[in-house]
This record gives sequence, C-alpha cells and structure tokens, in this order.
Amino acid sequence: MSAKDAPPPLPEPLLVEVADSHTHLDLQSGTVEEALVKAAAVGVTTVVQVGCDVKGSQWAAETAAAHEHVHAAVALHPNEAPRIVLGDPDGWSRQGAREGGGDTALDDALSEIDRLAALPYVRGVGETGLDFFRTGPEGIAAQERSFRAHIEIAKRHGKALVIHDREAHADVLRVLDEEGAPERTVFHCYSGDAAMAEICAAKGYYMSFAGNVTFKNAQHLRDALAVAPLDLVLVETDAPFLTPAPYRGRPNAPYLIPVTLRAMAEVRGIGENELAEAIAVNTARAFDY
Repeated sequence: MSAKDAPPPLPEPLLVEVADSHTHLDLQSGTVEEALVKAAAVGVTTVVQVGCDVKGSQWAAETAAAHEHVHAAVALHPNEAPRIVLGDPDGWSRQGAREGGGDTALDDALSEIDRLAALPYVRGVGETGLDFFRTGPEGIAAQERSFRAHIEIAKRHGKALVIHDREAHADVLRVLDEEGAPERTVFHCYSGDAAMAEICAAKGYYMSFAGNVTFKNAQHLRDALAVAPLDLVLVETDAPFLTPAPYRGRPNAPYLIPVTLRAMAEVRGIGENELAEAIAVNTARAFDY
C-alpha cells in the first residue's frame, strides 16, 4: 500500500462526543463495525449513512436498522436521476452501463425512496438537490423533477432534507422557495460563500462542513463558517471523499471528524469542546434522533 492509499492515523480523541452528519460507509474499506469502533475511539459516536441510489439507500436503511448509532438518509443523488431517465452508457455509477428508462423508471425509483423514507431508522431524505458540475443541460429537467419529489417525500414523512448543491446555488435556493423547504433542511458539504450562508441562516437551513473547509483554496468556506449561526453548524466527512488537510488525497472515514472539527473551531475562534457540544446538539435536532 502506498503512503497515498494508507489510512491517516487516529487523531487525538474529542472530549465531547459528536456525530458525522454525512458518510458513505458502503464506499469505504473494512466493515461497518470496524469503522464504528474506530470512530467511537476518538469521540465520533454517531453517523448518518447516506444513500445515493436505490440499492445504496436500501443498504443504508438495513445498516441503520442493524446498528443503534447509525441513522440513514435515502435518496437518488442528483446525478443519478438523469442516468435513470436518459441512461448511463459509460457506466459511471456503481450500477454499470444502463439504458435510459424515461420518466416511468424515475417514478419507480422515487416510489422505492418514498417507501424507505417511512422507516423509523431512516432520519433523512437525501442526498438530493442539483449538480451542474457533472450533469449537462440535457439532464437538468430530470434532476429538478427528482429534487422536487424528494422535497415532497421529506415533508410528508417529517424527515430532514439533505441537500447536494454543486455549482447550482441559486437554483437550489429557488426550488426550495418554490416548493417550501421541510422544517429541517441540511446543506451537506456546504459549498457556498458567506453571502449564501446569510441566506441559509435567515431560512434556518443547517450548514454541514466537510474536510474541504481545511483546503488552502477554500477561504470562501471558512468565511461562510465564520458567519453561520452556531446553532446551524454541522460537521461531516462525506467519506471516503474530501479528506481534511494534512491528509488530503488519502482515504477519509468518520474517525477523521476531529481533524475537521478542530480546524472549524479555529475559524470560529472558540474551543473545540464548545464547538463539539453545539454540533452534537445540532445534529440530533437536525435528524430528530
């Protein structure tokens, strides 16, 4: 194993237990049990396992049912919706190459997400939203239709809405306004600037910060974190992606939350225990556990 692929070392444990508000255990190496034990050893005692397609959402729900400290969020990722409707000839997603199934196939997939969203250990509907980075203009209609359907599902089941917003800030905010956002809405891997953070704060949206808040080129994220109300701030890994500095490029996992949290406390100018206490309360409130 090259140094680049080696898991980073265990950080110093947090003294206040926190939750990883967004992780993908199914994409990480090792077992769920191993990941949870490692995370708990450094004070990360709860994780929200997030689905990105039908199979992943079913797995998230099953995993949450089997583990007391795992909560599930279920959804079709914004990039998944156009693949269902238009097809995925390159097989970019985990399902391999697929034919397009049109709107009927999207409706079928959404009805399965709706079924899963009713389960008690499913605490969120997401990650859903818009992604104009990977999907071209031909996929926007499918993304937006899927996003609106997820908002409706989240509201009907009283679950948190978990948003994936990539290069689509204005449109995500517009759709939320048009549909009426659920009571608890979380911007996962918050990617906006300070001005957008003010808008989210005014609307009561949670902002979840990932390891990229530590990247050199991410001053806009630190500026956003600096103005976000403390009671709306969450922390996440989005593991195995977005590993915080100084381990950028190596595999991420829930046990690395302390690295990101400490960097966040520095940006806020508060102690890590104070930030951890706020985040623990906020995550439980956001996901209603």
